[in-house]
Amino acid sequence: MGTSEDTLRERALAYHAAAPAGKLSVVPSKACATQEDLSLAYSPGVAAPVREIAADPDRSYDYTARGNLVAVVSNGTAVLGLGNVGPLAGKPVMEGKALLFRRFADIDAFDIEIRARDAGHLIDVIEAIAPGFGGINLEDIAAPDCFRVETELQDRLDIPVFHDDQHGTAVIVAAALRNALELQGKHFGGARVAIVGAGAAGIAIARMLQSLGVQDCFLSDVHGVLHRGRRDLGPWHQPFATAPAHWSLADLLAGADVVIGVSVRNAIPLESLAGLAPRPVIFALANPDPEVDPVAARALRPDAVIATGRSDLPNQVNNALGFPFLFRGALDVRARKINMPMLLAAVESLASLAREPVPQTVLQAYGMEDSGALEFGPGYIIPKPLDPRLRGKVAPAVAQAARDSGVARI
Repeated sequence: MGTSEDTLRERALAYHAAAPAGKLSVVPSKACATQEDLSLAYSPGVAAPVREIAADPDRSYDYTARGNLVAVVSNGTAVLGLGNVGPLAGKPVMEGKALLFRRFADIDAFDIEIRARDAGHLIDVIEAIAPGFGGINLEDIAAPDCFRVETELQDRLDIPVFHDDQHGTAVIVAAALRNALELQGKHFGGARVAIVGAGAAGIAIARMLQSLGVQDCFLSDVHGVLHRGRRDLGPWHQPFATAPAHWSLADLLAGADVVIGVSVRNAIPLESLAGLAPRPVIFALANPDPEVDPVAARALRPDAVIATGRSDLPNQVNNALGFPFLFRGALDVRARKINMPMLLAAVESLASLAREPVPQTVLQAYGMEDSGALEFGPGYIIPKPLDPRLRGKVAPAVAQAARDSGVARI
C-alpha cells in the first residue's frame, strides 16, 4: 500500500494533467460573434482607444484590462521548499498563484516565468513587460537577489511591485502574532522575538515587527546568529545584526517570548523550547515539515500558542490570506505602490477578523460542525483562507491606507 505522500502525489498529478492541462485559460470578456463586434474589438474600431491611451497613458485603465491584471513573475530560483528548480518547473506554482488571485479577489493574473542571467537581467525584463499590467507579484526569487529585484523595480515603476515571499508572509505572521501575544498576556513592545531563518521572509518579518513596536528582535541563519562581527552579511541583514557576537542558537532562543521559524525542518531543537519564556508563542512555518515537530512542542510546552504553515493543523499561516486582498485594494484605487501603511492595514484587519464569529459557510468548507471549533483562542488566531469575509474586510482597509498615504491615483 502506498504512503499518504504517494497518494497525494498521484492525485496532484492527475489534477494538473486533466484536460486542459494546467490551471489557467484565457476567456474573452467582450462579445465577438458578429461583424459589428469584430469591427469594435479589432480594426478599425480599436484605433479609438489606441489614440486615447497614446494621448493619456492613464486612460489604459479605462480601455484595457490593465487595471485588473497582475503579472506573477518568477525566475524559479526558490520554488516552495524545492530550491532552484528553474523557471519552467516553477510554472505550476505560478499558475496556482494566478488561480488564487482569481478565486479570492476576482483579479486576472498571467504567470510569467523568466530564464534570467542574473538579477540585473531579471529586473530589465520585468521593467520591459510592466506597461501591460496593473501590478507585479514577484514570486519564488532567491535571496539576496529578491531584495535587489524588488527595490529597483519599485524605484523604476509606478505600479505596485510586491514580493509575496517577503511581505505577504510578514503580514500574515504579524496578524497572527498580534492575536497570539494578546492571548498570552503580552504585547509587541515588550516581547523578545527570535527568528530562525534570515532569508527573504525572515528579514521582512523582522522589519514588519519593528514597525509594530518590537524592540528586541534577533535573527539567525544557517551560519549562526546575526551580529555585527559577521563579514558575510549583505546590506539587507545589517540593520538586524544586533545580537551579541558570542551568542549561539541556544542563546538566541533562551528566554524568548516568541520563536518564528522560516527556515527548514529541524532547525529549532525541541529541547530548546524548555528555555523559552513562560506562555511563549511558537511559529514553525517551514512547509511541509516544520522547524520543530508541533505535536512534540505542544507536549513539552502546553502553555504555548503554536502555528505552522500546514493546512492540516490549527493556525495555518497562509499567504493566501494576504496577497489577493492587498492587490485588490491596491488595484481598486490604482495605487502606485504597496507601502508599509497598506501592509499594516492588512495586519490589523486580519487580526480583527479572527476575533469575530465565524459564519457557518466557513465551518462547512472545512468539514466542521461545531461553531466552537473556530472560535478566537489558542487554536484559532488567524482567519481561514476560504473565509468569504476577507475580501470585504482586508481590501477596503488596504485601499483606504493607499489613499491616506498618498499613493492612490483615484
